[in-house]
Amino acid sequence: MQSDSPLVGIVMGSKSDWETMKNAADMLQELGIPFEAKALSAHRNPAQVHEFASTAKDRGVRVIIAAAGMAAALPGVVAALTPLPVLGVPIETRVMGGIDSLLSMAQMPGGIPVGTLAIGKAGAKNAALLAAAIIALGDEEVAAKLDAFRQQQNETVAELPM
Repeated sequence: MQSDSPLVGIVMGSKSDWETMKNAADMLQELGIPFEAKALSAHRNPAQVHEFASTAKDRGVRVIIAAAGMAAALPGVVAALTPLPVLGVPIETRVMGGIDSLLSMAQMPGGIPVGTLAIGKAGAKNAALLAAAIIALGDEEVAAKLDAFRQQQNETVAELPM
């Protein structure tokens, strides 16, 4: 649900990260939350990253989900450029399986917070759910959709396996 009035911005370090971040986009779409998604590199596109992050709040974005692998600089750079909450999704890598990405995001210097989630697809889905929960604090429609999702999820787990 790419939108002219996105509430969530999804940014990833490269197009290859879309395989993981599609899980965040799908979850936001399921909840009816408008979003925008872009591939921008903190190292290769610094001017575009600056533009994306520094104008997000003015565009109506309330939460940014930033994904990156290896050095995973993108979430920290984005967090340094916006007052919005930034949720980091470490991308699984061939070198260290994503542990490198996770540690890079989790070890942000004091004053530049990045809420870091699990490595890979589960982290992407949970980032979307956490973004929805943040938005739901001030949006009753999103809160109702999130409550319905959680109730539906709860109903899919049997009390006793048979």
